[in-house]
Amino acid sequence: MRKNIAGCLVVLCMGALVAGGCAKKDMVKPEEAAPSVTAPAPEAAKPSKETTTPKAPVTEQTPVREPVVAQEPVRETPKATTGDLQGQLQKIYFNFDSSDLSEDSRNILTRNAEYLSKQPSIKIRIEGNCDERGSDDYNMALGERRAKAAKDYLVNLGISSERISIISYGEEKPVDAGHDEAAWAKNRRDEFVVVK
Repeated sequence: MRKNIAGCLVVLCMGALVAGGCAKKDMVKPEEAAPSVTAPAPEAAKPSKETTTPKAPVTEQTPVREPVVAQEPVRETPKATTGDLQGQLQKIYFNFDSSDLSEDSRNILTRNAEYLSKQPSIKIRIEGNCDERGSDDYNMALGERRAKAAKDYLVNLGISSERISIISYGEEKPVDAGHDEAAWAKNRRDEFVVVK
């Protein structure tokens, strides 16, 4: 039995040697070949008598090119005109006898800061206003506190203080000449004016 196993192993080893020594060469069919440019064969030394198979000619293949992707040109943000930016800046309003910023006022100031940050060359003036109640001197001081509160908030949001000036008009520039709470609520405000 050992002789049979040894004989089978010898036959298998011989078969493996014969198969490994006679490996098939990959052939490319003419219709599958990529377009190529035939380069001249390099000069070789005289073939020796031991070489019996002719060498295949050396060909240069066309390099694969990656597709060109068109890129969008970089677009600069157009500079807004004074009128455009003025229309984007919203007023804020205050409670009676107060310069505290409400939640709505802070939200509006945040949006105003976003617009201003996109136009770094624009400067603004914050105009503090009051309703008609109170003395002239008191309303001038209150209007200034209101304008300063808005400026401080914008500066905390990253807008340079050199870009912001403040002024108080007190009760001198009402938007509603009425003498009731609805009119007074409209007059207690800060306005944002673009200056050159």
